[in-house]
Amino acid sequence: MYSGSGSRARVVGFLLLFLLLSCAAAGTPISKQTLDVRKHLKRLNKPALKSIKSPDGDIIDCVHVSHQPAFDHPFLKNHTLQTRPSFHPDGVSGVSKVASAGGNPKTITQLWHLNGRCPQGTIPIRRTKRGDLLRASSVKRYGRKKHRSIPQPRSADPDLINQSGHQHAIAYVEGNKYYGAKATINVWQPQIQQPNEFSLSQLWILGGSFGEDLNSIEAGWQVSPDLYGDNNTRLFTYWTSDAYQATGCYNLLCSGFIQINSEIAMGASIFPVSDFRGSQYDISILVWKDPKEGHWWMQFGNDYVLGYWPSFLFSYLAESASMIEWGGEVVNSEPDGSHTSTQMGSGHFPEEGFGKSSYFRNIEVVDGSNNLKAPKGIGTFTEQSNCYDVQNGDNGDWGNYFYYGGPGRNPNCP
Repeated sequence: MYSGSGSRARVVGFLLLFLLLSCAAAGTPISKQTLDVRKHLKRLNKPALKSIKSPDGDIIDCVHVSHQPAFDHPFLKNHTLQTRPSFHPDGVSGVSKVASAGGNPKTITQLWHLNGRCPQGTIPIRRTKRGDLLRASSVKRYGRKKHRSIPQPRSADPDLINQSGHQHAIAYVEGNKYYGAKATINVWQPQIQQPNEFSLSQLWILGGSFGEDLNSIEAGWQVSPDLYGDNNTRLFTYWTSDAYQATGCYNLLCSGFIQINSEIAMGASIFPVSDFRGSQYDISILVWKDPKEGHWWMQFGNDYVLGYWPSFLFSYLAESASMIEWGGEVVNSEPDGSHTSTQMGSGHFPEEGFGKSSYFRNIEVVDGSNNLKAPKGIGTFTEQSNCYDVQNGDNGDWGNYFYYGGPGRNPNCP
């Protein structure tokens, strides 16, 4: 662990300015990309009161809560920070631990916690590095999803599958007004074939149509070499109010989500993860709309209320959601013209069951009275069930649940 400060950040800024002036004086040209990268890094990496080196190579900066990227948003300049939600949904339960195959509870945490914690009054932010930006298609698109990454259960048009490159195995509900969703999600480290592919497991809070007006709030875990530069399993969030076109981003990579929690870092590695036929780990995520203030809040496990998306970020979701989805998503870039071998979930099909296949359990929705309830009329959807599949069920301890995932390319999925 080592410490950083605002004064040191200013010194670094002066040094960068000196280098720029020196290069200019020497007649050395500085590319527009280099300038854009430096400017964007300065915008994202706020001065830290303390910095922690994670065992996985990440640097976690402890940034004063009032200096986080959210407050760069013009509508948040005079925003009064909410330090807690006005109301929690009734019936909140669930754990931030999980029973192993042997029945013993296992604590799940984030890898950087092994080397320290952030002080109260700060939030942990994964530092963005130059290499992160250079892996992106452009500095402007860094931290953003590509279009057409929402599963469309009502349209399994093969042309859409080929066009988007995204494939899913999900459970969903629609036809009502929803004010939140909850799930306990089994955590794995799926293998990714190509650097530009990813594998994730998440819940979606959706409003609007599947056109350019789509609103979405998303949270779960993902493996994304392109975004993070490694194959670690990481906690993530995402939001958009225009179907991923100009608004929204992952984690805190743009202004929007306001974090209040000093313990959990968006985009940081989850530790440990599940083993095939061995210990199983899962995380509990709840997203709900505060009935008083109208903001969308996120809770991780039992103990960590992470923060909120202000209601003004959205059009349809400013009132309620019209669809909830839970499940997995991968990118199939069809390398060499064949289906990717990128895994979803554990990389095993649902019928293999506990300890082998990945699951969502205790899936619930928040109704108009701010109650957590079992969803009614659950549907399932996958574009190609011979590549990735989903099977749902219902029992006492797990409530509504489903197994999902698969290996991608196999003899039945060429």
